[in-house]
Amino acid sequence: MLKKDYVALTPPMGWNSWDCYGPAITEADLIGNAEYMEKHLKEYGWEYVINDIQWSEPSAGTKGWDYNAFAELTMDEYGRQMPAINRFPSAKGGLGFKPIADKIHAMGLKYGIHIMRGVPRLAVHKKLPVYGMTRITCDQIAHSSSVCRWNSDMYGIDATKEGAQEYYNSIFSLYASWGVDYVKVDDICNTNAYPHNPYSAEKEIELIRRAIDSCGRPMVLSLSPGAAVIEKSWHLSRNANMWRITDDFWDRWDLLKEMFTYCEIWQKHVSPGCFPDCDMLPLGQICITTDGVGHWTNFTKEEQQTMLTLWSIFRSPLILGAELRKNDEWTLSLLTNKEVLRLNKHSFGERQIDRNDKEAIWTSEDVDGSKYLALFNLSDCIRTVSVNLEEVELHSAELRDLWKRENLGLVNGRVSAILQPHESKLYRVR
Repeated sequence: MLKKDYVALTPPMGWNSWDCYGPAITEADLIGNAEYMEKHLKEYGWEYVINDIQWSEPSAGTKGWDYNAFAELTMDEYGRQMPAINRFPSAKGGLGFKPIADKIHAMGLKYGIHIMRGVPRLAVHKKLPVYGMTRITCDQIAHSSSVCRWNSDMYGIDATKEGAQEYYNSIFSLYASWGVDYVKVDDICNTNAYPHNPYSAEKEIELIRRAIDSCGRPMVLSLSPGAAVIEKSWHLSRNANMWRITDDFWDRWDLLKEMFTYCEIWQKHVSPGCFPDCDMLPLGQICITTDGVGHWTNFTKEEQQTMLTLWSIFRSPLILGAELRKNDEWTLSLLTNKEVLRLNKHSFGERQIDRNDKEAIWTSEDVDGSKYLALFNLSDCIRTVSVNLEEVELHSAELRDLWKRENLGLVNGRVSAILQPHESKLYRVR
């Protein structure tokens, strides 16, 4: 394994502010969700609290989910973004996110932030100096023709320019001083403004990797958005811990069904420190920034379990999108099933046995020698889904339903289940 892998030997588990607060998260809501995690989820392995996009913009959220074009960002004298103090008051006096990170660390949790790749346009237009450089300014490292299709805040950085590495070093050194444990970098995994070259930010990924390695603090590196380029799986594995295999995922069955295709493509590229990412889990109450209320997930209970079963057996990172403080007992029960979470953390050899338009079957193994079987009904009708135990090198086995937490006794030959539309079953067999 590479050195960078040791920061995430198992899939990261946590919460991200995007699905419920979009670009408008505040310190109070961030800390409130962290406190919920500490009280209800930490003991089950949930640990990262991730502050998503636009945290340096004082006016973020004034257009709901939409971005403000060419927004005024809060920066220091070196073109490095700083928290907007009207939204994060503890950052006053140049303290940055250190007070928030300290508070989250005191809860026994870890703190993450989101950034866009590149250098702020404002820093470029103002020709601000690059920290630690005597002659180089931000306009000299900017790649003015490398821009994001959906957010106007940044220019890409030209990795061939003097000062490019130093700029990235300076921002990650700043994040290390704040106590950041996780960084999600956006507009970098698939630069979809350039369909002829969706991996056009390859050299910026390398700049970021070197900056993290030299900053003095281990950090999980997550790359967004997808779909990740499968031909570049080797490069992603060398440089990142997580990379998105889809564009933004929301609470729609067609997107969940499509995820089975992505997982099939990426199933051979999961390993300690390297986790293809199915994106956040839109459970519970989401989209609060839209109208101040949002909506409860559109997924049925069957679809919610199917989503968590696929994410877990595929070994995707598990990053929650809900307003945690609004969770009901059902949602909390999904997030605190130790047997399902063990599958995500302690299994290996995940593979798809079969899939067509109506059903899918996955398997994996546990480090203790037992095996897992996941049966999925992808159709809109009640359907019997079955698998021969020979597919997992068994003739008979003791069967346990992990979601119901029930032992089902000895089965011989085949495992079968009658499934409602979009329902799944997750078994442990030994």
